[in-house]
Amino acid sequence: MTTAINPEATLGQLVTENPALSRVFETLGLDYCCGGGKTLAEACHAHGLDPDAVRDEIARVEASSSESQPNPADMSLTELADHIEQTHHAYLREVLPALQTMSAKVASAHAEKDPRLVEVDRVVRELAHELESHTMKEERILFPAIRRLDAGQPLQGFTCGALANPISVMEMEHDEAGQALERLRTLTDGYAIPDWACNTCRGLLTELERLEKDLHLHIHKENNILFPRTLERESAGTN
Repeated sequence: MTTAINPEATLGQLVTENPALSRVFETLGLDYCCGGGKTLAEACHAHGLDPDAVRDEIARVEASSSESQPNPADMSLTELADHIEQTHHAYLREVLPALQTMSAKVASAHAEKDPRLVEVDRVVRELAHELESHTMKEERILFPAIRRLDAGQPLQGFTCGALANPISVMEMEHDEAGQALERLRTLTDGYAIPDWACNTCRGLLTELERLEKDLHLHIHKENNILFPRTLERESAGTN
């Protein structure tokens, strides 16, 4: 049965309206964060998926989902910035040091079994460095400005309409993080655990997949909800 879901709706819009759909798109390999501007029809075509089957699966999840967590789309700008810091930034601060330790250990112990592990270690370390810098800039510069905007206060250190510049930089860094995640997925054959894997290797691959899913949600909340609404609010205040 084909549902009434609009195939011209973007992936970002669909997840914004119902966060539970992120699980559908993760399973199908559809990028709803950095690629959230693609329509459902475009994404299905690019991945060779039957759009009717995908729309039926979306309808099934929508009918059965009962999200207990508040929808980020219903939060104020301040609430959403706080939520991202307390949820996704806190997760990164906890997991990134452990991932770097595990990737270095696995590369040192098992590179002769799979030379790609050396590249995995390099990408993990570079991604961790970039994410640490990225979240610091958000917490020290961009998010405080968004909170002031939400409170109707002057944007200290920013000229009128200038939030578009730091937001553009953050979106560019999101794209770079997405490319690193794609590289890690390729290098690990989709985080498949090899027969010879030790406990550390198993833990690394499991945590890398968890990192990917969390970053997809993290980037979605910023690219498709927080940043557009911030720019809209700033524009409205200057007219």
